[in-house]
Amino acid sequence: MTKIIGLTGGIGSGKTTIANYFKEMGVPVYIADDEAKKIMQSKSVIEEIKSVFGEFVFDDKILNRAKLAEIVFNDSEKLNQLNAIVHPAVKKDFEIWLQKKQDYGFVIYEAAILFESGRYKDCDIVITVTAPEEVRIERVIKRDKTSREQVLSRMKMQWKDEERVSKSDFIIFNHNLKIAKEEVVKILKILNIKQNQS
Repeated sequence: MTKIIGLTGGIGSGKTTIANYFKEMGVPVYIADDEAKKIMQSKSVIEEIKSVFGEFVFDDKILNRAKLAEIVFNDSEKLNQLNAIVHPAVKKDFEIWLQKKQDYGFVIYEAAILFESGRYKDCDIVITVTAPEEVRIERVIKRDKTSREQVLSRMKMQWKDEERVSKSDFIIFNHNLKIAKEEVVKILKILNIKQNQS
């Protein structure tokens, strides 16, 4: 039975970089946020978004993700409504993907809101990626060409690092990429040992 390793971390922690490193090491990786973006273009999901959020978040029938993000990141109730549409579709998509990975001992399921969505309960092991808050803020400002205020409001919507860490099996401190990569190698060794014992 393929084990599911949940990989998470707050915005700007560099969890996708770590996920890609696992991928380089031969572990199949499912990036939930990337898949959600694709799923949000599907006809059924578009219709649901339209019925909940209205035509306002569309430009010429194309979903304007920036407009939608502006609404949901400032209103937790609206964020919950969006998650209620997208999460079940992502879960279904992941299950189909997982069926094709049964030859592997474990796979990585990378999600920003692994804990907030309750998906961590489906994982056998959870890894949290952390980094100092200021480093995270700088990374997101640079990456998304956004303001400090917007980054902080998005951070407020997510769990704090302490909460994630308390529920995780492994922690990767991603302040220095070389050291973080060494942590990935260590974790993989432990996972392989556990896999061989089971």
